[in-house]
Amino acid sequence: MKEKKNLLIIIGVMAIIILAMAIYIVFSKSKEDSGKSFSENTTEAVTEADTEEVKETEAASEESADKTEAEDEEDSIEKEASDSKENDKKLACSVTVSDDGNWQDGDKFVYQYKIRIDNKSKEDVSDWKVVISGFKGGEIGDNWNGTYKISGDNLTITSVDYNETIPQGGNIEMGLQVKYKNSSDTEKAATLYVGGEEYTELKEEPTTQSAEEKAESKKEKIEPESGTPLENHGKLSIDGTDVVDKDGKPYQLKGVSTHGLAWFPEYVNKDSFQTLRDDWGANLIRLAMYTGESGGYCQDGDKSKLKGLVDDGVEYATELGMYVIIDWHILSDNNPSINQDEAVAFFDEMSAKYVDYDNVLYEICNEPNGSTSWSDVKEYAEAIIPVIRANDKDAIIIVGTPTWSQDVDLAAEDPIKGQDNIAYTTHFYAATHKDNIRNKVKTAHDKGLCVFISEFSICDASGNGAIDYDSAEDWFDLIDEYNLSYAGWSLCNKNETSALIDSGCSKTSGWSDDDLSDAGKWLKNQIETDD
Repeated sequence: MKEKKNLLIIIGVMAIIILAMAIYIVFSKSKEDSGKSFSENTTEAVTEADTEEVKETEAASEESADKTEAEDEEDSIEKEASDSKENDKKLACSVTVSDDGNWQDGDKFVYQYKIRIDNKSKEDVSDWKVVISGFKGGEIGDNWNGTYKISGDNLTITSVDYNETIPQGGNIEMGLQVKYKNSSDTEKAATLYVGGEEYTELKEEPTTQSAEEKAESKKEKIEPESGTPLENHGKLSIDGTDVVDKDGKPYQLKGVSTHGLAWFPEYVNKDSFQTLRDDWGANLIRLAMYTGESGGYCQDGDKSKLKGLVDDGVEYATELGMYVIIDWHILSDNNPSINQDEAVAFFDEMSAKYVDYDNVLYEICNEPNGSTSWSDVKEYAEAIIPVIRANDKDAIIIVGTPTWSQDVDLAAEDPIKGQDNIAYTTHFYAATHKDNIRNKVKTAHDKGLCVFISEFSICDASGNGAIDYDSAEDWFDLIDEYNLSYAGWSLCNKNETSALIDSGCSKTSGWSDDDLSDAGKWLKNQIETDD
């Protein structure tokens, strides 16, 4: 019994041992599996983390690449801008050719050209030559300030003894007429040579932004006077360098010139002039009576109709209390003495008709040009002025000057004697005429002449091309400093820069700013804000 009991104990112990071993084995396997699972999970986590890191690295790499590409693109844009800036540079010494009118002379077609060399380099320029293409079949006619030769398609211009050297900051102007058997509109391309080599020295073109900003900053309008200009200031006269009013106080005429009466008669209307007076602040209208061109008074124009337009213009201006210039618009006829007999009859009639009008001024020769000298102009003026004075003893008479009314300094050297209330013209186109012409005005003013800007625009001398706001601002600094009177060219919608009305606008009065050209907007702002 005891032995049986011992056997059971042994079996029990063995069972416990076996069970313990089984538990150990199971636990060990579970632990191994758990360790394996943890290891696998850890590996997967590490792999995923590595993948994310790789992705982040790739993203960073791509971002860096994009940034580099953007920087490269920005550098490229900056380089293009720099290249563009280089391309915007212009020759320090440059030549321009302007079409200065054309007409038919018998069986020939005559074209007049104006050539100008500007020296903006840092030294005087000598031994120059200009070659201009587009003259095939042309025959040289009247010419001035140069030696001219046509060979094949090219016109070659060289100096004469007095303009062999172009001073630093200076310019020279030349001109000629070319005759053709047929009409010619060939484009002209000019090249300047110095010392036998094509001129290539470059100069930065000054920006116009500051001037535009200055023009835009002129916001405060001058409050209009009560009453009309004529009521307030009466008959004008000249005292030394100034236009003065009935009280002897300096007065500035500021306004607008018509284009040729024969070509844009629709703008001679009372509503048009009233818009200029009330909306712009203008007190002056200039009536441009062309003389030599087709449709001109002395060519083939309808004299009665043209004088009727002058009559209408004077009456409208008078009713509105504005001042008005009757302009004998010499241009293609060059020398005013060519049509002197017609001028005598015209101004005799006009001055007799308007002797009692305190607002009428007479401009006796718009722009003498070509080879016309100051002595030629003076001789003509001394014939016309007494005709006007026989009727009107004290009206202001405005006398043109040579080279398209640019050489007012020549008039200052030898002014008209024995006459009162005489003014002398300077005309400028701001993109072409700069310090050289302004200096002529200063010279004339310093010598005691009354200078009158009876025509100007802010583009180039062709009446077209780009606007030069900087030069325009410089001109008006001088105009306001010297109290010079002025009339802007021109009241029409012709498709050219100097036209004050936009070419797409058919209105002849009541213009909004949107109806105006860029030149028109500028002039309106100038008149509105001018002191």
